[in-house]
Amino acid sequence: MKTEPTDSHPRNGLLTPNITFLRILCVAAILVATSLGWVVLGGALAQRSASRQGQLQGTVTGGWGPALAQSHPSASLASPAGGAVTVVQPETSNVRAKIDYGSKRKGLLWYRTYDVRFDAHYVFTNPNPVPQVIRVAFPLPAERASYHDILFQVGDDKPALQAPEENRLVGTATIPPLGSVAVTVGYRTRGLDRWSYLFPDPSRIRGFQLAMATNFHEIDFPAGSPTRRERNGQGWTLAWDYPDVISAQSIALEMPNVLNPGPVAMRICFFAPVSLLFYFSVLVILGIVQRQNLHPMHFFFLAAGCFAFQLLFAYLVDLLPLTLSFVIAAAVSLGLVGAYLHAVSGGALTRTGLIAQGAYMVLFSYSFFFDGLTGITLTVGAIATLAVLMISTARLDWATRFGKPRPSVPPPLPTASAGA
Repeated sequence: MKTEPTDSHPRNGLLTPNITFLRILCVAAILVATSLGWVVLGGALAQRSASRQGQLQGTVTGGWGPALAQSHPSASLASPAGGAVTVVQPETSNVRAKIDYGSKRKGLLWYRTYDVRFDAHYVFTNPNPVPQVIRVAFPLPAERASYHDILFQVGDDKPALQAPEENRLVGTATIPPLGSVAVTVGYRTRGLDRWSYLFPDPSRIRGFQLAMATNFHEIDFPAGSPTRRERNGQGWTLAWDYPDVISAQSIALEMPNVLNPGPVAMRICFFAPVSLLFYFSVLVILGIVQRQNLHPMHFFFLAAGCFAFQLLFAYLVDLLPLTLSFVIAAAVSLGLVGAYLHAVSGGALTRTGLIAQGAYMVLFSYSFFFDGLTGITLTVGAIATLAVLMISTARLDWATRFGKPRPSVPPPLPTASAGA
Protein backbone atom coordinates (compact mmCIF):
# COMPACT_ATOMS: atom_id res chain seq x y z
CA MET A 1 0.00 0.00 0.00
CA LYS A 2 1.41 3.38 -1.05
CA THR A 3 1.39 6.51 1.12
CA GLU A 4 0.84 9.96 -0.51
CA PRO A 5 3.46 12.64 0.24
CA THR A 6 2.28 15.17 2.79
CA ASP A 7 2.38 18.93 2.23
CA SER A 8 4.15 21.35 4.52
CA HIS A 9 0.75 22.96 5.27
CA PRO A 10 -2.51 21.19 5.91
CA ARG A 11 -4.33 23.21 3.22
CA ASN A 12 -2.35 23.30 0.00
CA GLY A 13 1.36 23.54 0.61
CA LEU A 14 1.54 27.08 -0.81
CA LEU A 15 2.27 28.76 2.55
CA THR A 16 5.95 28.86 3.43
CA PRO A 17 7.49 29.40 6.85
CA ASN A 18 9.95 32.00 5.51
CA ILE A 19 9.53 35.06 3.32
CA THR A 20 11.90 36.70 0.85
CA PHE A 21 12.43 40.30 -0.12
CA LEU A 22 11.34 39.44 -3.66
CA ARG A 23 7.91 38.47 -2.34
CA ILE A 24 7.72 41.71 -0.38
CA LEU A 25 8.50 43.65 -3.56
CA CYS A 26 5.75 41.77 -5.38
CA VAL A 27 3.28 42.60 -2.62
CA ALA A 28 4.34 46.26 -2.81
CA ALA A 29 3.74 46.23 -6.59
CA ILE A 30 0.25 44.82 -6.02
CA LEU A 31 -0.41 47.58 -3.47
CA VAL A 32 0.68 50.25 -5.96
CA ALA A 33 -1.41 48.80 -8.79
CA THR A 34 -4.51 48.58 -6.58
CA SER A 35 -3.94 52.15 -5.39
CA LEU A 36 -3.90 53.34 -9.00
CA GLY A 37 -7.24 51.62 -9.50
CA TRP A 38 -8.68 53.47 -6.51
CA VAL A 39 -7.33 56.76 -7.83
CA VAL A 40 -9.06 56.15 -11.18
CA LEU A 41 -12.31 55.20 -9.44
CA GLY A 42 -12.13 58.27 -7.17
CA GLY A 43 -11.44 60.50 -10.16
CA ALA A 44 -14.46 59.08 -11.97
CA LEU A 45 -16.64 59.77 -8.92
CA ALA A 46 -15.29 63.31 -8.67
CA GLN A 47 -16.08 63.94 -12.33
CA ARG A 48 -19.59 62.49 -11.98
CA SER A 49 -20.29 64.62 -8.91
CA ALA A 50 -18.90 67.81 -10.43
CA SER A 51 -20.73 67.42 -13.73
CA ARG A 52 -24.04 66.65 -12.04
CA GLN A 53 -23.59 69.46 -9.57
CA GLY A 54 -23.05 71.91 -12.39
CA GLN A 55 -26.15 70.65 -14.19
CA LEU A 56 -28.39 70.50 -11.13
CA GLN A 57 -27.28 73.59 -9.19
CA GLY A 58 -29.19 75.91 -11.47
CA THR A 59 -32.23 73.63 -11.41
CA VAL A 60 -32.32 73.46 -7.61
CA THR A 61 -31.69 77.20 -7.22
CA GLY A 62 -34.39 77.98 -9.76
CA GLY A 63 -36.89 75.74 -8.00
CA TRP A 64 -36.04 76.60 -4.41
CA GLY A 65 -34.21 79.91 -4.59
CA PRO A 66 -30.71 80.81 -3.39
CA ALA A 67 -29.46 81.43 0.14
CA LEU A 68 -31.76 84.08 1.62
CA ALA A 69 -30.42 87.23 3.26
CA GLN A 70 -33.12 89.55 4.63
CA SER A 71 -31.84 93.11 5.13
CA HIS A 72 -33.04 95.44 7.85
CA PRO A 73 -35.36 98.10 6.33
CA SER A 74 -34.85 101.84 6.35
CA ALA A 75 -37.02 104.82 5.49
CA SER A 76 -36.56 108.34 4.20
CA LEU A 77 -38.30 111.41 5.69
CA ALA A 78 -39.04 114.58 3.79
CA SER A 79 -41.40 117.51 4.31
CA PRO A 80 -44.54 117.58 2.11
CA ALA A 81 -43.24 120.73 0.43
CA GLY A 82 -39.91 119.07 -0.41
CA GLY A 83 -36.47 119.78 0.93
CA ALA A 84 -33.82 117.76 2.73
CA VAL A 85 -34.27 114.00 3.04
CA THR A 86 -33.39 112.18 6.25
CA VAL A 87 -32.77 108.40 6.41
CA VAL A 88 -34.04 106.76 9.59
CA GLN A 89 -33.98 103.25 11.08
CA PRO A 90 -36.98 101.65 12.80
CA GLU A 91 -37.47 102.73 16.39
CA THR A 92 -38.68 99.23 17.28
CA SER A 93 -38.62 95.94 15.35
CA ASN A 94 -40.53 92.78 16.15
CA VAL A 95 -39.51 90.02 13.69
CA ARG A 96 -40.64 86.38 13.54
CA ALA A 97 -39.22 83.68 11.26
CA LYS A 98 -40.34 80.06 11.06
CA ILE A 99 -37.91 77.80 9.18
CA ASP A 100 -38.94 74.33 8.01
CA TYR A 101 -35.94 72.38 6.76
CA GLY A 102 -36.16 69.48 4.32
CA SER A 103 -33.22 68.39 2.18
CA LYS A 104 -33.68 67.31 -1.44
CA ARG A 105 -31.50 64.81 -3.30
CA LYS A 106 -30.48 65.24 -6.92
CA GLY A 107 -28.16 62.61 -8.35
CA LEU A 108 -25.19 62.05 -6.02
CA LEU A 109 -25.75 65.26 -4.07
CA TRP A 110 -28.08 66.46 -1.34
CA TYR A 111 -29.24 70.09 -1.30
CA ARG A 112 -30.13 71.80 2.00
CA THR A 113 -33.47 73.38 1.13
CA TYR A 114 -35.95 75.01 3.47
CA ASP A 115 -39.22 76.96 3.63
CA VAL A 116 -39.45 80.17 5.64
CA ARG A 117 -42.41 82.16 6.92
CA PHE A 118 -41.38 85.75 7.66
CA ASP A 119 -43.48 88.26 9.62
CA ALA A 120 -42.30 91.60 10.94
CA HIS A 121 -43.74 94.70 12.59
CA TYR A 122 -41.61 97.88 12.44
CA VAL A 123 -42.31 101.31 13.95
CA PHE A 124 -40.73 104.43 12.41
CA THR A 125 -40.74 107.74 14.32
CA ASN A 126 -40.77 111.31 13.04
CA PRO A 127 -38.26 113.27 15.19
CA ASN A 128 -39.23 116.61 13.64
CA PRO A 129 -41.87 119.07 14.98
CA VAL A 130 -43.45 119.30 11.51
CA PRO A 131 -45.32 116.68 9.45
CA GLN A 132 -43.13 114.44 7.32
CA VAL A 133 -43.74 112.14 4.39
CA ILE A 134 -42.14 108.75 5.02
CA ARG A 135 -41.09 106.48 2.18
CA VAL A 136 -40.38 102.94 3.32
CA ALA A 137 -38.38 100.63 1.06
CA PHE A 138 -38.43 97.07 2.34
CA PRO A 139 -35.81 94.87 0.59
CA LEU A 140 -36.76 91.33 -0.30
CA PRO A 141 -34.12 88.68 0.55
CA ALA A 142 -33.34 87.50 -2.99
CA GLU A 143 -34.20 88.43 -6.56
CA ARG A 144 -34.64 84.87 -7.85
CA ALA A 145 -36.84 83.69 -4.99
CA SER A 146 -40.58 83.06 -5.33
CA TYR A 147 -42.83 84.79 -2.76
CA HIS A 148 -46.27 83.81 -1.51
CA ASP A 149 -48.80 85.42 0.85
CA ILE A 150 -47.08 88.80 0.64
CA LEU A 151 -48.29 91.42 3.12
CA PHE A 152 -46.97 94.99 3.08
CA GLN A 153 -48.76 97.80 4.90
CA VAL A 154 -47.51 101.29 5.81
CA GLY A 155 -49.60 103.09 8.44
CA ASP A 156 -53.36 102.72 8.34
CA ASP A 157 -53.55 102.37 4.58
CA LYS A 158 -55.19 99.22 3.30
CA PRO A 159 -52.48 96.75 2.27
CA ALA A 160 -52.27 96.32 -1.47
CA LEU A 161 -50.33 93.75 -3.46
CA GLN A 162 -47.80 95.50 -5.63
CA ALA A 163 -44.88 94.53 -7.81
CA PRO A 164 -41.48 95.09 -6.17
CA GLU A 165 -39.37 98.01 -7.37
CA GLU A 166 -35.76 96.82 -7.77
CA ASN A 167 -36.53 93.90 -5.43
CA ARG A 168 -38.04 96.25 -2.81
CA LEU A 169 -41.55 96.75 -1.50
CA VAL A 170 -42.18 100.50 -1.39
CA GLY A 171 -44.87 102.43 0.47
CA THR A 172 -45.47 106.00 1.66
CA ALA A 173 -47.43 107.70 4.43
CA THR A 174 -47.60 111.04 6.24
CA ILE A 175 -46.40 111.14 9.85
CA PRO A 176 -47.60 113.93 12.17
CA PRO A 177 -45.02 115.97 14.13
CA LEU A 178 -43.13 113.76 16.58
CA GLY A 179 -45.48 110.94 15.64
CA SER A 180 -44.86 107.39 14.43
CA VAL A 181 -46.09 104.96 11.80
CA ALA A 182 -46.22 101.17 11.83
CA VAL A 183 -45.02 99.01 8.92
CA THR A 184 -46.18 95.41 8.66
CA VAL A 185 -44.48 92.91 6.38
CA GLY A 186 -45.07 89.21 5.74
CA TYR A 187 -44.26 86.60 3.10
CA ARG A 188 -43.47 82.94 2.50
CA THR A 189 -40.59 81.74 0.36
CA ARG A 190 -37.99 79.01 -0.03
CA GLY A 191 -34.21 79.06 0.09
CA LEU A 192 -31.01 77.05 0.13
CA ASP A 193 -28.21 76.42 2.68
CA ARG A 194 -28.52 79.54 4.88
CA TRP A 195 -30.97 82.15 6.18
CA SER A 196 -29.63 85.53 7.30
CA TYR A 197 -30.84 88.82 8.68
CA LEU A 198 -28.45 91.67 7.87
CA PHE A 199 -27.96 95.06 9.51
CA PRO A 200 -26.38 98.07 7.81
CA ASP A 201 -22.88 98.80 9.04
CA PRO A 202 -22.29 101.08 10.82
CA SER A 203 -25.69 101.78 12.30
CA ARG A 204 -27.50 102.02 15.60
CA ILE A 205 -30.13 99.32 16.14
CA ARG A 206 -32.70 99.97 18.88
CA GLY A 207 -35.62 97.95 20.15
CA PHE A 208 -34.91 94.98 17.90
CA GLN A 209 -36.34 91.52 18.67
CA LEU A 210 -36.25 88.44 16.46
CA ALA A 211 -37.95 85.16 17.35
CA MET A 212 -37.12 82.10 15.26
CA ALA A 213 -38.61 78.60 15.31
CA THR A 214 -36.95 75.62 13.58
CA ASN A 215 -38.03 72.05 12.92
CA PHE A 216 -34.51 70.63 13.36
CA HIS A 217 -32.10 70.30 16.29
CA GLU A 218 -28.71 70.57 14.55
CA ILE A 219 -28.15 74.32 14.56
CA ASP A 220 -25.09 76.38 13.60
CA PHE A 221 -24.74 80.16 13.77
CA PRO A 222 -21.97 81.59 11.54
CA ALA A 223 -22.83 85.02 12.97
CA GLY A 224 -24.98 86.46 15.71
CA SER A 225 -25.58 83.78 18.35
CA PRO A 226 -29.03 83.99 19.97
CA THR A 227 -29.50 85.63 23.35
CA ARG A 228 -32.02 82.95 24.34
CA ARG A 229 -32.70 79.44 23.15
CA GLU A 230 -35.14 76.74 24.13
CA ARG A 231 -35.31 73.22 22.77
CA ASN A 232 -38.71 71.77 21.95
CA GLY A 233 -39.95 68.50 20.52
CA GLN A 234 -39.30 69.32 16.85
CA GLY A 235 -36.45 71.79 17.00
CA TRP A 236 -35.50 75.08 18.68
CA THR A 237 -37.14 78.32 19.70
CA LEU A 238 -34.50 81.04 19.38
CA ALA A 239 -34.51 84.73 20.27
CA TRP A 240 -32.24 87.72 19.57
CA ASP A 241 -32.71 90.92 21.62
CA TYR A 242 -30.85 94.14 20.69
CA PRO A 243 -32.17 96.90 23.01
CA ASP A 244 -29.64 99.50 21.83
CA VAL A 245 -26.59 98.33 19.86
CA ILE A 246 -24.13 100.18 17.65
CA SER A 247 -22.78 98.13 14.72
CA ALA A 248 -25.04 95.21 15.55
CA GLN A 249 -23.84 91.82 14.43
CA SER A 250 -25.87 90.26 11.66
CA ILE A 251 -27.79 87.04 12.29
CA ALA A 252 -27.31 83.84 10.28
CA LEU A 253 -28.46 80.24 10.58
CA GLU A 254 -26.91 77.36 8.64
CA MET A 255 -29.10 74.45 7.63
CA PRO A 256 -28.04 71.00 8.95
CA ASN A 257 -25.20 69.29 7.12
CA VAL A 258 -26.09 66.36 4.89
CA LEU A 259 -23.72 63.62 3.78
CA ASN A 260 -23.42 63.76 0.01
CA PRO A 261 -22.99 60.22 -1.43
CA GLY A 262 -20.68 61.27 -4.27
CA PRO A 263 -18.07 63.18 -2.22
CA VAL A 264 -18.13 60.56 0.56
CA ALA A 265 -17.51 57.70 -1.89
CA MET A 266 -14.78 59.74 -3.58
CA ARG A 267 -12.92 60.43 -0.33
CA ILE A 268 -13.18 56.77 0.69
CA CYS A 269 -11.57 55.75 -2.62
CA PHE A 270 -8.70 58.20 -2.25
CA PHE A 271 -8.15 57.07 1.34
CA ALA A 272 -8.29 53.31 0.57
CA PRO A 273 -4.57 52.88 -0.34
CA VAL A 274 -3.61 53.86 3.22
CA SER A 275 -6.02 51.25 4.59
CA LEU A 276 -4.64 48.58 2.26
CA LEU A 277 -1.08 49.44 3.32
CA PHE A 278 -1.99 48.80 6.97
CA TYR A 279 -3.88 45.64 6.00
CA PHE A 280 -1.03 44.13 3.99
CA SER A 281 1.51 45.09 6.67
CA VAL A 282 -0.44 43.18 9.31
CA LEU A 283 -0.84 40.12 7.08
CA VAL A 284 2.85 40.06 6.14
CA ILE A 285 4.27 40.59 9.62
CA LEU A 286 1.82 38.41 11.53
CA GLY A 287 2.16 35.81 8.79
CA ILE A 288 5.89 35.73 9.54
CA VAL A 289 5.15 35.33 13.23
CA GLN A 290 2.64 32.51 12.64
CA ARG A 291 4.78 30.90 9.89
CA GLN A 292 1.92 31.28 7.42
CA ASN A 293 3.31 33.52 4.70
CA LEU A 294 1.02 34.11 1.76
CA HIS A 295 2.15 34.00 -1.84
CA PRO A 296 1.98 37.27 -3.86
CA MET A 297 -0.88 35.79 -5.89
CA HIS A 298 -2.81 35.44 -2.64
CA PHE A 299 -2.24 39.14 -1.98
CA PHE A 300 -3.43 39.90 -5.51
CA PHE A 301 -6.80 38.26 -4.86
CA LEU A 302 -7.04 39.83 -1.40
CA ALA A 303 -6.46 43.27 -2.93
CA ALA A 304 -9.17 42.56 -5.50
CA GLY A 305 -11.57 41.58 -2.71
CA CYS A 306 -10.82 44.83 -0.87
CA PHE A 307 -11.20 46.84 -4.08
CA ALA A 308 -14.65 45.32 -4.55
CA PHE A 309 -15.80 47.22 -1.45
CA GLN A 310 -15.25 50.70 -2.90
CA LEU A 311 -16.30 49.67 -6.41
CA LEU A 312 -19.65 48.29 -5.28
CA PHE A 313 -20.23 51.18 -2.87
CA ALA A 314 -19.52 53.76 -5.59
CA TYR A 315 -22.41 52.52 -7.72
CA LEU A 316 -24.82 51.42 -5.02
CA VAL A 317 -25.11 55.00 -3.74
CA ASP A 318 -26.91 55.88 -6.99
CA LEU A 319 -29.67 53.43 -6.12
CA LEU A 320 -29.82 53.00 -2.32
CA PRO A 321 -29.43 55.17 0.80
CA LEU A 322 -25.85 55.97 1.76
CA THR A 323 -25.63 53.87 4.95
CA LEU A 324 -27.36 50.85 3.41
CA SER A 325 -25.00 50.99 0.41
CA PHE A 326 -22.02 51.07 2.77
CA VAL A 327 -23.26 48.07 4.79
CA ILE A 328 -23.93 45.95 1.69
CA ALA A 329 -20.58 46.76 0.06
CA ALA A 330 -18.67 46.09 3.30
CA ALA A 331 -20.45 42.77 3.87
CA VAL A 332 -19.72 41.59 0.32
CA SER A 333 -16.04 42.50 0.60
CA LEU A 334 -15.65 40.91 4.03
CA GLY A 335 -17.36 37.76 2.75
CA LEU A 336 -15.10 37.53 -0.30
CA VAL A 337 -11.86 38.08 1.62
CA GLY A 338 -12.84 35.94 4.61
CA ALA A 339 -13.88 32.95 2.50
CA TYR A 340 -10.71 33.18 0.41
CA LEU A 341 -8.42 33.39 3.44
CA HIS A 342 -10.16 30.44 5.04
CA ALA A 343 -9.71 28.38 1.89
CA VAL A 344 -6.02 29.31 1.72
CA SER A 345 -4.81 29.21 5.31
CA GLY A 346 -7.42 27.94 7.70
CA GLY A 347 -8.62 29.58 10.90
CA ALA A 348 -5.75 31.54 12.49
CA LEU A 349 -4.82 33.80 9.56
CA THR A 350 -8.49 34.15 8.59
CA ARG A 351 -9.35 35.65 11.96
CA THR A 352 -6.37 38.00 11.72
CA GLY A 353 -7.30 39.04 8.18
CA LEU A 354 -10.96 39.69 8.96
CA ILE A 355 -10.14 41.75 12.05
CA ALA A 356 -7.59 43.77 10.08
CA GLN A 357 -9.93 44.29 7.13
CA GLY A 358 -12.79 45.31 9.41
CA ALA A 359 -10.58 47.81 11.21
CA TYR A 360 -8.66 49.33 8.28
CA MET A 361 -10.96 48.98 5.30
CA VAL A 362 -14.39 49.32 6.93
CA LEU A 363 -14.06 51.35 10.14
CA PHE A 364 -11.55 53.78 8.65
CA SER A 365 -13.88 54.31 5.69
CA TYR A 366 -16.86 54.78 8.01
CA SER A 367 -15.04 57.66 9.72
CA PHE A 368 -15.77 59.75 6.61
CA PHE A 369 -19.42 59.76 7.68
CA PHE A 370 -18.41 62.10 10.53
CA ASP A 371 -16.76 65.45 9.92
CA GLY A 372 -13.41 65.89 11.61
CA LEU A 373 -12.96 62.27 12.76
CA THR A 374 -10.92 60.87 9.88
CA GLY A 375 -7.57 62.25 11.03
CA ILE A 376 -7.87 61.10 14.63
CA THR A 377 -9.19 57.70 13.50
CA LEU A 378 -6.18 57.21 11.25
CA THR A 379 -3.80 58.30 14.00
CA VAL A 380 -5.28 56.02 16.64
CA GLY A 381 -5.40 53.10 14.21
CA ALA A 382 -1.77 53.57 13.19
CA ILE A 383 -0.59 53.74 16.81
CA ALA A 384 -2.65 50.70 17.80
CA THR A 385 -1.29 48.74 14.82
CA LEU A 386 2.27 49.69 15.72
CA ALA A 387 1.73 48.56 19.31
CA VAL A 388 0.30 45.17 18.25
CA LEU A 389 3.10 44.51 15.77
CA MET A 390 5.82 45.57 18.21
CA ILE A 391 4.46 43.23 20.90
CA SER A 392 4.01 40.35 18.44
CA THR A 393 7.54 40.59 16.98
CA ALA A 394 9.53 41.62 20.05
CA ARG A 395 11.19 38.17 20.44
CA LEU A 396 11.16 37.23 16.76
CA ASP A 397 14.43 36.13 15.13
CA TRP A 398 14.17 38.11 11.90
CA ALA A 399 17.35 36.61 10.46
CA THR A 400 15.91 33.11 10.41
CA ARG A 401 12.45 34.20 9.19
CA PHE A 402 13.92 36.03 6.17
CA GLY A 403 16.09 33.07 5.26
CA LYS A 404 15.71 31.07 2.08
CA PRO A 405 12.98 28.46 2.54
CA ARG A 406 14.23 24.92 2.63
CA PRO A 407 12.97 22.68 -0.15
CA SER A 408 10.52 20.16 1.09
CA VAL A 409 11.91 16.61 0.99
CA PRO A 410 9.31 13.96 0.25
CA PRO A 411 9.25 11.10 2.69
CA PRO A 412 10.85 7.86 1.55
CA LEU A 413 8.66 5.39 -0.23
CA PRO A 414 7.54 2.51 1.94
CA THR A 415 9.50 -0.72 1.36
CA ALA A 416 7.86 -4.02 0.77
CA SER A 417 7.62 -6.24 3.80
CA ALA A 418 9.71 -9.35 3.96
CA GLY A 419 6.66 -11.55 3.84
CA ALA A 420 5.53 -9.95 0.60
